[in-house]
Amino acid sequence: MAWCPIRWTGADISTIAKAVIVAGPTASGKSALAMRIAQLFDGDVINADSMQVYDTLRVLTARPSVDDERLVPHRLYGILPPAEVCSAGRWRGLAAAACEAAWERGRLPVVVGGTGLYLRALTKGLSPVPDVPEAVRQEARDRFAQLGNAAFHHALAELDPLMAGRLHPGNSQRLVRAWEVMAATGRSLADWQAEPPADGLPARFFTIAVLPPRERLYAQCDGRFSAMISHGALDEVRALMAQNLAPELPAMRALGVAELAAHLSGRVSLEGAVTAGQQATRRYAKRQMTWFRHQIIPDQIMNTQFSESFEETIISNIRQFLLTTTE
Repeated sequence: MAWCPIRWTGADISTIAKAVIVAGPTASGKSALAMRIAQLFDGDVINADSMQVYDTLRVLTARPSVDDERLVPHRLYGILPPAEVCSAGRWRGLAAAACEAAWERGRLPVVVGGTGLYLRALTKGLSPVPDVPEAVRQEARDRFAQLGNAAFHHALAELDPLMAGRLHPGNSQRLVRAWEVMAATGRSLADWQAEPPADGLPARFFTIAVLPPRERLYAQCDGRFSAMISHGALDEVRALMAQNLAPELPAMRALGVAELAAHLSGRVSLEGAVTAGQQATRRYAKRQMTWFRHQIIPDQIMNTQFSESFEETIISNIRQFLLTTTE
């Protein structure tokens, strides 16, 4: 199937720019599909997974292999150390720049990932939450480290009962975020989030939702987690633990980190750690499936086994999308 890629040169990209989004839960096969699209349409694969932005956990976060990265350009993978925080706003800025760079080179951005907030930030924009001073952010982190989840949640309930009521005590990252926003602005994060979003990327998107049957997805989650052990996941977690990072950092909450760290600390067997990691992955995949089914309206849903005939349908629809004149 020959295809001459659409090229955007010398024009106002804000009026004619287009991108493809491939969204879906972990282990759904979306990365392989995104790479195939990029191969056929002269595209750049742009990461929209909140854990694949970190450089320490290539295996455990299922980042594309080095061979994959040689086949087509991959952007925003492994770009940050685990000691940093990549918020949705920060990622949106990086992703917008990556899309614009692709358009300037006449290439098609293919944005792929399972972090729904990232995808919504890119396409719809974010609520206008003011920047929080670093001193306030550090104070929030220090307080969390001192109090722990339960006590910190109780303190947040006194400061911002609305957000505390929405958040589980185990969700450390969002607890800290809610506390710092209230402390810095005097206004609940819930109030800021109710504001109309702004700064969505000025582009047209063709969105593919990869939503396999639940039984097959769970089997893929289990099989992939087991395979990660033989491909170096334990060494990655060991290296991460050696950095003595704050437990509330996003990278420390990547799927499998807590479970494998428990094994490396001698608290559980490897078999027990793998079983727990598989269970956590399945639960996360279930939450992602629910989010995508209720929060996005895809142009195409892929919920059957990927095949050559299905590829032809996807490619045909993308071709039509690219050739459609923008109003």
